Order: sequence, then C-alpha cells, then structure tokens
Amino acid sequence: MSSINLKIVTPEKLLLETEVSQVTLPVTFGEVTILPEHVPYIGSLVSGEVRFLEETGEEVQLALSSGFVEFHDNILTVLADRAERAEDIDIERAEEARKRAEELKNSGTLEDEEEYARTVAMLDKELNRIRVARKHRSHRGAILHTDA
Repeated sequence: MSSINLKIVTPEKLLLETEVSQVTLPVTFGEVTILPEHVPYIGSLVSGEVRFLEETGEEVQLALSSGFVEFHDNILTVLADRAERAEDIDIERAEEARKRAEELKNSGTLEDEEEYARTVAMLDKELNRIRVARKHRSHRGAILHTDA
C-alpha cells in the first residue's frame, strides 16, 4: 500500500516530515482530503484544522494558520504561516490572547482598516487554536472546563 510523504513547514522550521495514509486540510471552500495517488493539487489554505492518519492508524490534529499546499508524486508539502500540534497548545494562554484580541477589536481604538484586519486575524487564529486543542483533548478523554 502506498503512502504520502507529508512535510509541514513554517517560516521558523520544518515542523514535521512523516509518512501518512491520508491528510485533510482546510481550504478556501471547505476541506480537501488527499489520499495516496491523488491527482496533483495546489491550493490556498485557510485557518483551520489539519488532520492526518499515521500509518499506525493514529489520527493527529494540528491548528493551522493560512498557507499553501502542493501535492504531487505522493509528496504533500504544506507551507503554513503557523502550525501547531493540538497537544502543544496551551488553552489558557490561547484564551487570554483571544480575550485581548476581542477587547481590542471592540474597543473602538483601532486606527485604520489594516489594524482592524490584523486584530480580526489574531482573534480568528486564537479561536482556531482553542477549538483544535479542545477537540483533541475531548477525544483523549480529558475533562474540559470552559467559560466561552
């Protein structure tokens, strides 16, 4: 059975390189799932959850900010602005950052449209990180306490 060589790269580092049996990615109009021998594919990624199945059958989740994906010859390369394993996300810190972004967005003190767009993007990033981390922990049987 063939597999996919998955590489996820951020501006800081090669986050991971591994063999997987499938990958589901957040794209502009929903999700795309790439299987071995998929037709070549290039696309834009949006903030969301990346899920992939390792050859052992274990599902892994990552929170992803925007980026690009390229697939050919069973090599899937993800170039992401930011990617983070679900188990590495500190939910409390993400909640604090979300609250700060919401307060800033609602404060009425933002200077221009560009600053507003950056704040909304920051809010979206933190909400995505929280969602992915909570989903991962609930699948692992952890008890979650939320106030959101």
